[in-house]
Amino acid sequence: MTDSRLAPRTTRGDRAPWFVRAPNALVRGLLAKGVPMGPNVQMTIRGRTSGLPRTFPVAVSEIEGHRYVIGAYGDVNWTRNLRAAGEATILRGGRDVHVTAHELDPGDARAFFAVSLPRYIAHFPRIGRALGRILFGAVAPEILNDPDKAAARRPVFELVERGE
Repeated sequence: MTDSRLAPRTTRGDRAPWFVRAPNALVRGLLAKGVPMGPNVQMTIRGRTSGLPRTFPVAVSEIEGHRYVIGAYGDVNWTRNLRAAGEATILRGGRDVHVTAHELDPGDARAFFAVSLPRYIAHFPRIGRALGRILFGAVAPEILNDPDKAAARRPVFELVERGE
């Protein structure tokens, strides 16, 4: 019998930092009650292995009539689930919105990080821009200053409401 603590990890997914994960239950509860939290919504995706629905808060960026969600912490479980399922449900304004998810190819993701995301962030109130810069600066600085690296490390999905 081998000690699993000594076995090498063959697959390692990215993971959001603890200070992002810690308030998730509270944020989910507030969003479920309809408390507005900026671009944050609840997203439910079918698990790629279990098939069970998984719900968590994400920030949906609405830019020029398109909705995007960024795997800001890398290729985490929810991004892998969304990629596998190709669809999700977001709770926005008290109603469920069923969406199809299309992952941007590297060129489109680069353009998103270079052009669209800075324009989106510019619409935030001053405090929102400051908090975004602090958060991204701490865990994903390339999102703000290196579109090539951001596109290589951070998946971006366009969300299209079914029926649009």
